Amino acid sequence: MKRRTSLASAALAATLGTGAFAQDTTKACFVYVGPIGDGGWTYQHHQGALAVQEAYGDKVEIAWQESVPEGADAERVLTQMAISGCDIIFTTSFGYMDATNAVAAKFPDIKFEHATGYKREHPNVSTYNARFYEGRAVVGHIAGKMTQTNKIGYIASFPIPEVVMGINSYYHHAKAANPDVELVVTWAYTWFDPAKEADAARAMLDQGVDVITAHTDSTAPLAEIAKEDGKAWGFGQASDMAAFMTNDDGTPGPRVASIIDEWSPYYVKRVGALMDGTYEQIDSWAGMPEGEVVIGEMNDAIPAEVQAEAHAMIDAITAGEYHPFTGPMNKQDGSAWLAEGETASDGELLGMTFYIEGITGEVPN
Repeated sequence: MKRRTSLASAALAATLGTGAFAQDTTKACFVYVGPIGDGGWTYQHHQGALAVQEAYGDKVEIAWQESVPEGADAERVLTQMAISGCDIIFTTSFGYMDATNAVAAKFPDIKFEHATGYKREHPNVSTYNARFYEGRAVVGHIAGKMTQTNKIGYIASFPIPEVVMGINSYYHHAKAANPDVELVVTWAYTWFDPAKEADAARAMLDQGVDVITAHTDSTAPLAEIAKEDGKAWGFGQASDMAAFMTNDDGTPGPRVASIIDEWSPYYVKRVGALMDGTYEQIDSWAGMPEGEVVIGEMNDAIPAEVQAEAHAMIDAITAGEYHPFTGPMNKQDGSAWLAEGETASDGELLGMTFYIEGITGEVPN
């Protein structure tokens, strides 16, 4: 699995992406699974890193490494960062989990923050995540209302709970908006591979799918959807992907809305806590109420009444009045899961490995 620019020493700083400041600064470092120009997941994490720099100026040095594979390479990069003087290291992909904990054990005075994982094996390891499923609920509703073929699609990366709960939330809300809707799930087995992502979108479009959301990191699916000349629609993923919102002729583009992962508040808060001495180990899972999951501007391809419905859902989630996983809801085999009015616990969601009723196919092992 995969989710890049300073490395270990001041000698490398001249050739890698790093801010250079006095030695009494706090050094915040970031490990990225894709390139910062991916337009999606890594781009948005890097915006958070830049927000730290903007917030604290010359009191903070930021450094990063792009396109680090999940596995042995990650452990090597993390070790180099630790040796280079990083005070806090953010590892921004699920597959960095074991490497993060392994290196943290060797550098107990350095703080490690792992995105989307659950292992905190040492006191200097914290975890953070965003409730992406809240955004999937909103775009699912839009998809159910906008599809003309009653076939919607989901490009899935890897079969981990984060992705499975996104599929379920997207489908559940599309089905509530349109009882005739069918969902096509295509597993890409990558976070960032534009060619594979485009192929997945093309395969869906060829099957008659006309609204697609992606749980991968590039803009390639939207570029493929754009070839349909207004007969299919999609959503920005992780960042706004606003370049696809309007066509050159001024008509609505294929990106009708977006799920934006807004990491800036979290990164600014955690680096600030380290600087002022209030830092402590946490497990954070924030969403719309905290401003970490944001729905980007909706374009005019979405009918006004559907936009109003989507905004009402956003308001309800933000106010804590609506939880996207509220029963009644059954598992795929028809067995009862959530009773009328019952909401799923965080534990159930974080361990989700099953589809809900109505989705065909199986969750891969």
